[in-house]
Formats: sequence, structure tokens, C-alpha cells
Amino acid sequence: MNLLDLKVGQKAIVLKIDGSRDIKQRLITMGFTKGQIVKLEKIAPLGDPIDFLVKDYHISLRKSEASNIIVEEIKTEK
Repeated sequence: MNLLDLKVGQKAIVLKIDGSRDIKQRLITMGFTKGQIVKLEKIAPLGDPIDFLVKDYHISLRKSEASNIIVEEIKTEK
């Protein structure tokens, strides 16, 4: 799954980043590294951009950028 598949409040672990070398480098520089926990905080009213919490920072990505980040959802126990 990729970051676009998450719902608000869900957390996931980054598995890999797809896309061109420039896109990969930009996302890695922002903190989207393999093994990093990411939380979807909120989605703009028109659906773009999407706000994520990474390393205690809020980072907004376009849908096209978020679709390059492959993640595994962290299941929470209820």
C-alpha cells in the first residue's frame, strides 16, 4: 500500500520510495526513510495536499508525491 491508502489517524512504517531519483532524494530529505513511522494527520478539504507527521514534524505532500511512498500499516489493538 502507499500513503494515499491510509485514513486520518492511521500510522504506517515506510518500506520504500518509488519514483525518479530527484523525487526519492527529496522525500528522504524530508524524513521519509525506510523504517520511519508516519501518521496521516489531515487531508485538505479538496483532497490535496495531505498532512503527515514524521519525526515530530508536520509535512504536507501532494497526492502525486505521497503515492511514491510504499508503507505497511501499523495495526492498533482495540
